[in-house]
Amino acid sequence: MTLRALDALREADVIACEDTRRTRTLLDRYEIEGLLVSLHEHNERERATELLSRIQSGAIVALVSDAGMPLISDPGYALVRACVRAGVDLEVLPGPSSVLTALVASGLPVERWCFVGFLPRRQAELEQMLLDAPDTLVAFEAPRRLVATLTVLAERDPARPVAVCRELTKLHEEVRRGGARELADHYRENPPRGEVVLVIGALPAGSGADFERAVGVLRELVDAGAKPRPAAAVVSELTGVSVNDLYEALTDRHE
Repeated sequence: MTLRALDALREADVIACEDTRRTRTLLDRYEIEGLLVSLHEHNERERATELLSRIQSGAIVALVSDAGMPLISDPGYALVRACVRAGVDLEVLPGPSSVLTALVASGLPVERWCFVGFLPRRQAELEQMLLDAPDTLVAFEAPRRLVATLTVLAERDPARPVAVCRELTKLHEEVRRGGARELADHYRENPPRGEVVLVIGALPAGSGADFERAVGVLRELVDAGAKPRPAAAVVSELTGVSVNDLYEALTDRHE
């Protein structure tokens, strides 16, 4: 909790929050008075209209979430969009976020990364998201599904670098780093509890479904009589995959 955030809460006429009981505990800790109203996934649209009306009448409204950052897999998007459309001034005071905390703690490359929220439940969608990721991937996962997700990764690339970050900033915080197979085996023997953030290393060059399709097309051209290097140049132009990577993959698989 920053001093700036405390000042904002003290100045607010209305504090919108997911659970008024949880936020009241926070406010009592810092001796802050304020009118609390609930804003959660079930009433967000209706509440956004009401709060916008208050703001346009001169009230200062603060938006907080139970944990993490509003809008990042938390309520608040409808209110922010309503304010933007109405031309209302919007001030963001960054707070703790498990996404950024996990990304830094993972020790994996952060130059390019993507946050995808909760991972899809359908097997095909999950496999496509995990196996085609070109950048470091950050995702939320339910503890009961963690082993299955790590197993999907391990079946394709057992050494795929992963960090499992649990209960970040809490008493039982854990960050465990390793290959997909290693971590799948560990959590199979030690079922995880609490909130989990997965950070998954990017695919190495020369992997992924798009790459495999490009190599397949190249192989068909060569089998039909095309010379490997010119054919690789054509496939590269059409797909954006490196000529050298295509040629090396073709050569390796023909050995």
